[in-house]
Amino acid sequence: MTSPDPDTGLLAPGWTGSPAAAATADGAYLQALLDAEAALTRAQAALGLAPPEAATAVTEAADAGRFDVRSLAGRARGGGNPVIPLVADLTEAVGETYGPYIHRGATSQDILDTATMLVAARTLGLLLADLDRVQRALARLAAEHRDTAMPGRTLTQHAVPTTFGLKAAGWRALVLDARDRVAVVRDSLPVQLGGAAGTLAAFTVYGAEDTQALTAAFAAELGLRAPLLPWHTLRTPIADLAGCLAFTAGALGKIAADVLVLGRTEIAEVAEGGGGGSSAMPHKANPVRSTLIAAAARRAPQLAATLYSSLAAEDERPAGAWHAEWEPLRDLLRLVGGAARDAAELTEGLRVHADTMREHLDLTHGLIVSERLSAELAPVLGRARAKALLTELAKRTYAEGGSLGELLSQEPELKDVDLDEPTDPARYTGSAGALTDRALERP
Repeated sequence: MTSPDPDTGLLAPGWTGSPAAAATADGAYLQALLDAEAALTRAQAALGLAPPEAATAVTEAADAGRFDVRSLAGRARGGGNPVIPLVADLTEAVGETYGPYIHRGATSQDILDTATMLVAARTLGLLLADLDRVQRALARLAAEHRDTAMPGRTLTQHAVPTTFGLKAAGWRALVLDARDRVAVVRDSLPVQLGGAAGTLAAFTVYGAEDTQALTAAFAAELGLRAPLLPWHTLRTPIADLAGCLAFTAGALGKIAADVLVLGRTEIAEVAEGGGGGSSAMPHKANPVRSTLIAAAARRAPQLAATLYSSLAAEDERPAGAWHAEWEPLRDLLRLVGGAARDAAELTEGLRVHADTMREHLDLTHGLIVSERLSAELAPVLGRARAKALLTELAKRTYAEGGSLGELLSQEPELKDVDLDEPTDPARYTGSAGALTDRALERP
């Protein structure tokens, strides 16, 4: 039997087939490693530390399609990382004349960290594109349903009315917060260049009089930032990635959590545009997109915690802390990238059942506006009497099956009071419309 490709994502439907999956695949990571090696040689050539022909030869050879990723993975066990066997293979591919200019002065962590930043930057760009799709879809929903009244729920129970527009605007605000954080992190990702112990000593042996200029040239070749210091054990870039990705997963998870509740059979106020089927129950249309987003939101904090724990790294290069970052960071990029893909599909196709929302406002027989009635009736009856009356009538609405408005209209004390507006839940949404408008002004 042929061994299956370990990158197929058989048990990861949340990210399989997403742009993030392709950007973080083994082949993409291998290409990033090769890009880092080639960029370092070009940077050295630009400063006169290597012949231009060496830069050309290395760049031409740095094609992932020319290398056996399975062989590299197997041989990575020998040195604990894939850079060591890759340097050997790349050197052989370039040949004797220019092979010595490959990886000159660098350490494995320089190349792997830089490649990780490349993979992250490329993946975050794709993530940002999907987040933009999400926020545009939510802006449309918020505008369309600015005044669509629905029950506001607190601690699982009906509280006071709100609008679906405000809910969608709130979802969008979280997505925009995530977008802004991701954009800042993407634009700050640095190259890594420090040599064996973060002193850049070997580069000076090879003729670099200004190692800061070399780092800047290396960064310019890759479109990344030049760091103030080598960050072998100063893991701010990894922590920043952990934070923005975990936040994004949670922001998208909030949307999914609400859709999962509002889409329950007995609530049915919203529905996914294309539900998934069941293997046993033909009638079901499962909320698959929301489910996968919710799963990502549950996993992301623990993956981020592993990355944060690696901040406490000993010496000038740790044993284990650095190595512990690779898989959880790639998992985070894949999970969140997949969740953003699913969130775009979810929000673009979300069906809103405004009539059902309006029906549900009456489930509590008018009690959903008791807060307003307390305030409206206090000047008429006195605060204590208004509270006592509403408490009594609240019990009667359930016992007698009538509505609170009907019972209030039978009270002699209120015969001259217009109760139509105060008892209409759709007319007690406060500043929901204005808040939605204000939220939609945010670009």
